[in-house]
Amino acid sequence: MFPLGSVLFPSVPIPLRVFEPRYLTMLGRLLDEDEPGFEFGVVLIERGSEAGGGDQRASVGTMARLVGAAAGADDLLIVGVGTKRFTVERWLDEDPYPRAELSMLPDLEWSEALGHLRAEAEAVVRRVIARVAERDADAGTELSNDPVAAAWQLAAIAPLGEYDRYTLLRSTSMGGLLGQMIDLTLEAEELWSAE
Repeated sequence: MFPLGSVLFPSVPIPLRVFEPRYLTMLGRLLDEDEPGFEFGVVLIERGSEAGGGDQRASVGTMARLVGAAAGADDLLIVGVGTKRFTVERWLDEDPYPRAELSMLPDLEWSEALGHLRAEAEAVVRRVIARVAERDADAGTELSNDPVAAAWQLAAIAPLGEYDRYTLLRSTSMGGLLGQMIDLTLEAEELWSAE
């Protein structure tokens, strides 16, 4: 398990610089496994620090499939891609690194009836991104042709804080994900307009 200060969504890449000995040990063991496509869990740290442990962690996270790794002098640069969402049932002993018992959450299902809602969510997210200069690079991000992957990718570029992203990660339906994405993005836009 990899507790982080950010949310990982399915179908979204996550680059990480790994330097803590416990996570270097974890990744070393993953890289030593014979089977390709190894995964690790990513959960949001709700309170506390990423380094050193002693943090409070969210109960819903995303598995990440390791797709690239490069060794540095004192660290490891990796890239993972989000796959399936899970619920943490129980945290296990953290020696030598964080581990947990998980239950996998069902994938969100796409329906063509959601096409209009997805188009609205994309229009709102891209419009609000364009208003926020520091996120302008995300305004032109190309989304997957797969509608489920595209919805998660859209959630990843939405100009939201991590707790709002976590709300989206916990969605139980595709309609709920898209509707909340619109609402949260419009709320964020109102806050920026008030500043």
